[in-house]
Amino acid sequence: MCGLTGYLAPSRDGEEAMLAQVTAMAEAIAYRGPDSHGVWADPEAGIALGHRRLAIVDLTEAGAQPMASASGRFVIVYNGETYNHADLRARLEAEGRAPAWRGHSDTETLLAGIDAWGLEATLKRTIGMYAIALWDREARNLSLARDRLGEKPLYYGWQGETFLFGSELKALAAHPAFEGRVNRNVLPEFLRHGHVGENRSIYEGIAKVRPGEIVTISGKSADIATKTYWSGAEVALARGGPDAERYNTPEAAVEALETLLLDAVGRQMMSDVPLGAFLSGGIDSSTVVALMQRLSERPVHTFSIGFHEARYNEAEHARAVAAHLGTRHTDLYVDEATLLGVVPMLAAMYDEPHADSSQIPTYLVSKLAREHVTVALSGDGG
Repeated sequence: MCGLTGYLAPSRDGEEAMLAQVTAMAEAIAYRGPDSHGVWADPEAGIALGHRRLAIVDLTEAGAQPMASASGRFVIVYNGETYNHADLRARLEAEGRAPAWRGHSDTETLLAGIDAWGLEATLKRTIGMYAIALWDREARNLSLARDRLGEKPLYYGWQGETFLFGSELKALAAHPAFEGRVNRNVLPEFLRHGHVGENRSIYEGIAKVRPGEIVTISGKSADIATKTYWSGAEVALARGGPDAERYNTPEAAVEALETLLLDAVGRQMMSDVPLGAFLSGGIDSSTVVALMQRLSERPVHTFSIGFHEARYNEAEHARAVAAHLGTRHTDLYVDEATLLGVVPMLAAMYDEPHADSSQIPTYLVSKLAREHVTVALSGDGG
């Protein structure tokens, strides 16, 4: 994962002070991007952008951020991965609208698409997970956008005369304008559902960009405009459309689902760094790993967490699935002391109140995987 942050404020400081401030904000989330960092500021416009990079595709400086478009109009900080960026490049080239490519990063591809088609049209063509902050030098506005299902986080809000945004609340809190007042109105929601809702946060005046949404802020006013570029509800309501007849038998539906899953997993295996997967032995993760192994020329590296208490332990089943699929499997059995040792770290990890009981083993399996690979697929969300 990478991390992005920044702010928009009346221009009172010089470039050096703005760069120092946004650097401090980016440093607050340095663990999101250990490979490199970058900052950019325009004192006249009052905008500053910061980025922490975990390099996955195009490990060279050609993929460094913040990145300006070939036209010079747009500057972007981006967290995520565009799985179809090779297809987007081919489309741009076929239309004669591709720039002279500097590298093969998906960030550069996104910027080229935005230059050619605009932000909304580009996102509608994009398959991936992402959070984006885009400064338009010509229109002098800031756009924040999030992927269709909200895989990548993005917070924003006015704090006094300063507009703050970032991948995590810690980045916002590193700016002196951050007020940090607890939003007590969301506490009943947290107690009922175990988390704070999709467009609110635990702090007053700070919201989350909704999945499939673009938030635009003009550099000339405090107005915030929101627009949904993709809606899961609309897709679900359209399920009786022209494609429905293709799936009118169980066999056709199964075949179509397998094709879609194989395509999705294949696209997400795009990586210039070591890749693995979490494997609990359940349907979701086992399906993902089975498809990964089908697409891979060598054993996929899989990881699981085990418990000494038999009623909670899934590691034996995960090991059996791994043996059946032929993966290179690593598991780690943890005791009560190890689990309790994670608890004091949870508040810093999650930024907001979060009551998912799987958060402790998820952290432990992530830590285990990071000792061997840089990127891991999982069955979460299945």
